[in-house]
Amino acid sequence: MAKRTIEASRNAAAPKRVVLAALVGTSLEWYDFFLYGSAAALVFGKLFFPSFASVTATLLAFATYAVGFVARPLGGIVFGHFGDRVGRKGVLVVTLVLMGGATFAIGLLPTYATWGAAAPMLLVALRFLQGLGLGGEWGGAVVMTMEHGGEAKRGLNASWPQVGVPAGNLLAAGVLWVLNATLSDATFLSWGWRVPFLLSGVLVGVGLWIRVAVAESPRFAEVEGVSATARMPLVEVLARHPRSLLVAMAARVGTDVAFYTFTLYVLTYVTGTVKLPRDYALSAVLVGSAVQLGLIPLFGALSDRVGRRPVYAAGAVVAALWAFAFFPLLDTGNRGAIVLAVVVALVAHAAMYGPQAAFVAEQFSTRLRYSGASMGYQIAGIFGGALAPIIAVKLVAATGSALSVSVYVLVALLVTGVGLAFARPGPGPEPQEQEQAVAEPGRAVAGATP
Repeated sequence: MAKRTIEASRNAAAPKRVVLAALVGTSLEWYDFFLYGSAAALVFGKLFFPSFASVTATLLAFATYAVGFVARPLGGIVFGHFGDRVGRKGVLVVTLVLMGGATFAIGLLPTYATWGAAAPMLLVALRFLQGLGLGGEWGGAVVMTMEHGGEAKRGLNASWPQVGVPAGNLLAAGVLWVLNATLSDATFLSWGWRVPFLLSGVLVGVGLWIRVAVAESPRFAEVEGVSATARMPLVEVLARHPRSLLVAMAARVGTDVAFYTFTLYVLTYVTGTVKLPRDYALSAVLVGSAVQLGLIPLFGALSDRVGRRPVYAAGAVVAALWAFAFFPLLDTGNRGAIVLAVVVALVAHAAMYGPQAAFVAEQFSTRLRYSGASMGYQIAGIFGGALAPIIAVKLVAATGSALSVSVYVLVALLVTGVGLAFARPGPGPEPQEQEQAVAEPGRAVAGATP
């Protein structure tokens, strides 16, 4: 009896350990990723592209930033393949090491003044490695948390890796804010920018210590027990889940464009167009990210009660409308108005982002879920987050008005609405049903994606 009680206690605690491991790991990964984006907006143009005019240098810095998004689908393919073939846990350890190692190396990288053209080339290479790591991280963390918990809490459980986004953004913005407050502009440009990148080495060690202790996904173990896992997961995703892939990509694009406009381009706009100090935008992003920490799991849990699509769609509508109030509030130059603009924007984003993980993962069967969810999510990132800052800079330069950026956000969110409209209403078939469908191709499976 005592033995059964202990075992039951361990089983009940397992999802909590997995959630903690996913949350800590994704927070550190997104810290690395957002740190690069913030540095691209603030200093990389001057340090790695000093021979170009200010706007061109900023565009080139954002272009190196976009390389990470281009690498993410490749990371989704590579790590998704092994995640669906050999298991989720080991892949998540590798992605964390890869991401953290690349970020630490950026902190040691000589600038253009020291190494010339080799410096931005190496910067691009390290950014590519960051993208590979993150491309495999998101899908694995979401799948692990969702597959360890019960079906009634899929939205809540899968939302915790999403919390890693504002947590990582909060950590990156917080470290930059402290450095900005304690160092002069010249000192920050000289060596201060390196500190948060080097700090990543310590943070990754903490993340690994937590992550290696978690158990493998029980859903994956069921698939292994019923039948062979997918030999070529990506090929099977394209053959068996084409609609799901397109739905995931469409639903993700608008969310990405809105988020990177509200949290990354805002740094460039406030400092370059409104001509305010960096801390105005950084403090607003800090407050907004802190608000999101509590709202993302709240909206994830709400999606378990009322459905993924209604919550997701409500966030998209609010974000689309708020995009037209966002820049006028920034233009006031008032610190309170800037904070309000970012906070409301991130509340709307949280309503989309909370149910997004479960929404995307549920479009795919268990044996293909890591690859399918990763591919849908990461390919959309190229058209969403990678291009959003670049397009925003070009639109303002071409039109002289941020209204064009608001229209851009609106169009992207309309694409998200189309994706939501064509999505399946609920989760996919469970492992036993999936394996029966594989073994008996002529037999229809309830809820299977066409």
